[in-house]
Amino acid sequence: LSKLKTERCIESLLAVFQRYAGRDGDDCKLSKREFVAFMNTELAAFTKNQDPGVVDRMMKKLDLNSDGQLDFQEFLNLIGGIAVACHNSLVLNTQSR
Repeated sequence: LSKLKTERCIESLLAVFQRYAGRDGDDCKLSKREFVAFMNTELAAFTKNQDPGVVDRMMKKLDLNSDGQLDFQEFLNLIGGIAVACHNSLVLNTQSR
């Protein structure tokens, strides 16, 4: 049975998280170093030409329990925020035509 697009997207998000989490120990959380690697590799378009402190500030904002790491829920908050921004941009572009 072929998987639906949404199922494939969820599996991709899980796989990306797992690829970066655990490099520094806990494979259920992203350390700051793992998060920086993720941002600079997977979301380079968002970090390129940004103030170098932007990733640090993002990490602090996303780290809701202040443990210095991002669990999967905190990681999804980032992905969801980016998705909402992309959606809003798409809607604005569609409405201005």
